[in-house]
Amino acid sequence: MYVTRQMKPKAAIQRPEWLLLLFTLPASQASKRVEIWRKLKRYGALSFRSSGYLLPDIPANHERFEWLAAAIRKYKGEASVAELFSVDDLPTTELRQLFVEARSKDYEVLLRELKRKDATSNLARIRRRLQEIAEIDFFGSPLRARVETAVAAMELPHSSQKRNLVKGKQEYRGRIWVTRPRPGIDRVSSAWLIRNHIDPDAKFAFTNNVRDVPNGVPFDMFNVGGFTHQGENCTFETLCNEFGVVDKKLKVVSEIIHDADLNDDKYGRSEGIGLDRVLTGWAKQGVGDEELLRRGMELIGGLYRDIS
Repeated sequence: MYVTRQMKPKAAIQRPEWLLLLFTLPASQASKRVEIWRKLKRYGALSFRSSGYLLPDIPANHERFEWLAAAIRKYKGEASVAELFSVDDLPTTELRQLFVEARSKDYEVLLRELKRKDATSNLARIRRRLQEIAEIDFFGSPLRARVETAVAAMELPHSSQKRNLVKGKQEYRGRIWVTRPRPGIDRVSSAWLIRNHIDPDAKFAFTNNVRDVPNGVPFDMFNVGGFTHQGENCTFETLCNEFGVVDKKLKVVSEIIHDADLNDDKYGRSEGIGLDRVLTGWAKQGVGDEELLRRGMELIGGLYRDIS
């Protein structure tokens, strides 16, 4: 059942959260039905039970649904676009999770493609597809970061695997270190490494546009330089190499983070998979970026101390 728009006092008016496209097409319009379905899929709309297609209520989606409704009527069909405040038997959190799961499946397809032998020759197409999915990733699937870093790693020249330029720590003291929102296993472990072994006064900022933080030091960001994946190394490994941070415990931690982040079983270590799932679970619960980073750094610190 749907909760419909109701008149309320001006001060109490709320914005609808969802858009629902309801339509029918004559049986003779089978090809047009396929055309409409393909556009709905491209827009990231969810097939909502037997009642139509659902999207978050934002201006771009409103325009898309209105254009589709106009096209359907042109094809001798009937169409309506409804604004919903809520769905009484599906809380907002559950509906958002359905969108996250749909985009996660899209990202999983790209991850499988990136593991194929011909992935390098198809990288331009994979990058375009990544951008298409990201545009309809309305609620931030945690798999987006994994695909972005995997693509970035493949874009770096093979020779970068041999880089081992130890950077002076003094230059990086008291800096703002910038990374993408919703930090996962590689980013929280990298932040822990920065704070404990490189820049004890480090502050952290979260943005998808590094220009938002002038003079910030980017890490594990997509295609903007800074410290990120190099060759087969995750960001944690890159930071260890670049700053010459080495000890037996860190070597074990780096192997754990590598296998959890890149999912390639290079070192045969499974300990980090559980940590990664905990971080993903907290992100799904809506834990803020700063709190997510703080909790994650505590997890990595505990892991480090437990290694004998």
